[in-house]
Amino acid sequence: MFITLEGIDRSGKTTQSAMLAEALGPDTLLIREPGGTEMAEGVRALLKNPTLEMGDMAELLLFSAARADLAERVIEPARASGRDIVCDLYIDSTAAYQGVARGIGLDAVESLMELVVGACMPDLTVLLRVDVALAHARGQQRLAAGEDDGRDRFESEGIEFQRTVAAAYEEIAAGHPERIVVVDGEGIPADVHRRVLEAVRR
Repeated sequence: MFITLEGIDRSGKTTQSAMLAEALGPDTLLIREPGGTEMAEGVRALLKNPTLEMGDMAELLLFSAARADLAERVIEPARASGRDIVCDLYIDSTAAYQGVARGIGLDAVESLMELVVGACMPDLTVLLRVDVALAHARGQQRLAAGEDDGRDRFESEGIEFQRTVAAAYEEIAAGHPERIVVVDGEGIPADVHRRVLEAVRR
């Protein structure tokens, strides 16, 4: 089974992805986006750089290039071998961030994602719904505690940008009810994990 986790920045995606992969067993492949291949990790460094100026279309195409490499060289072979796969972000993040928040267009980006990944679509997508103000506060607390060395380009956009992304995710989820399940992402990680597992079992 190929499962992706989505949500705004600081929604707990990375934590929940790791917990889910552990629960599914030691043969589960855990990957993050952008990343998962040498090429994609190089693109990730570019995209995350808060000092780098980049046009919206260039940003979209970099994400697409990294994802195409990951889908072809990592995800598809893992699926063919029968492994479970958990991915921290995938096509819906690009639809939300670049398609809606950057204003490129949701339909255009979703069509591009179909071209980029082909048949390598998730069996299930778990969208972690978290209050934007709460997620923003989490980030500020981690920065103050020295747990982060700074914010990436997207976290640096501010809380209103994240509100736009959150609304975009809701629109995307409503458009794909056969694949996307919305899970309450608030509370301690163990409680959220139980909700995620329930969604996967269903």
